[in-house]
Amino acid sequence: MPNSKIDAVELTRQLVRFETINPTHREQECIEHVGRLLTDHGFDVSYYDFAPGRTNMIARIGGTDDSPPLCFTGHLDTVPLGQKEWSVSPFNGDISDGKIYGRGTTDMKAGVAAFVAAVIDIAPDLADGPGVVLVITAGEETGCEGASYLAGLDGVLGTAGALVVAEPTSNYPYVGHKGALWIKALAEGVTAHGSMPELGVNAIYKAARAVGKLEDFDFNIARHPVMGPPTLNVGTFDGGININSVPNRAEFGIDIRTIPDQDNDAILDQLSSYLGEDVTLNPIVNLEGVWTDPKDPWMRSVFQLMEQILEEPIEHKTAAYFTDASILTRAFNFVPTVILGPGEAAMAHQTDEFCYVSRIEQAVDIYRALAIKWCSQ
Repeated sequence: MPNSKIDAVELTRQLVRFETINPTHREQECIEHVGRLLTDHGFDVSYYDFAPGRTNMIARIGGTDDSPPLCFTGHLDTVPLGQKEWSVSPFNGDISDGKIYGRGTTDMKAGVAAFVAAVIDIAPDLADGPGVVLVITAGEETGCEGASYLAGLDGVLGTAGALVVAEPTSNYPYVGHKGALWIKALAEGVTAHGSMPELGVNAIYKAARAVGKLEDFDFNIARHPVMGPPTLNVGTFDGGININSVPNRAEFGIDIRTIPDQDNDAILDQLSSYLGEDVTLNPIVNLEGVWTDPKDPWMRSVFQLMEQILEEPIEHKTAAYFTDASILTRAFNFVPTVILGPGEAAMAHQTDEFCYVSRIEQAVDIYRALAIKWCSQ
């Protein structure tokens, strides 16, 4: 890798040292740290808070009237540490055996650090062409809150010609991911003493009947050739206040992962009709899937670059998780989108989360090459 103005590995370590656990710790200081680096290297940086301290950033360099910029995106919030004790500090960014450890290394501070370092390296070249736009968000882990806020601000995002999402893929180019429809289902009844159940209406029975029906729910849609079928899982169930009362309330959580061309609102209507009046459905995450045709010219150019770098043919793969692309791809008028980042997907949200140092360095080369190629077209 050529000498860089910014060391992406060191920048990853710096970002890990900011506690940005969503929702207990705010992202503002971490994002402003990145913003200062970009401002120092000629980028136009703007901040947008969707709540106090919940800061998003848009940074731009270059741009012409005829050619839209290439967009890089990533988030700086992380999930909590979890119940299991860590064997390393989650906020030091310690390096051992070629790995950098800490909460957010894989998901996805290393990815953000890599594309920030890459575009700073070539900032003078980017300034005179189509350029790049960086969209760095808060609140992604709880349903893309930051990206949704930016998309709702008239004219703030502007345009982009393609989107690079630096989520963890071990630097393998993914062509999309499923959508996510998370639903809280509520059943209500009438409370009574447990010795006189005939005087009440048991909400748990209502909820249990609905859950039983969901085990056999059929989306009635053909499976996607790469993503497979949509899925449904009941992940939580809660009801009642004590054993000797008829429960007047029961709630369960439904996790649906959709495939392209499915409409989440239509699924919600279908599910509501299927379960009937015993339960009320309230969506808490509603994100569409993302899919770019692998035959898209820009996507093919990404594959060609990655075949050279990875020294293997590229297969068409998609991510199991959702990303801010659910919002941004649509906000940029359905631009071709690749999910490509240095983190290890299997380490996301895990105890002793890590990212390989070599992957971060490789990602800088990849992002630099993508930006140079975009601006030379």
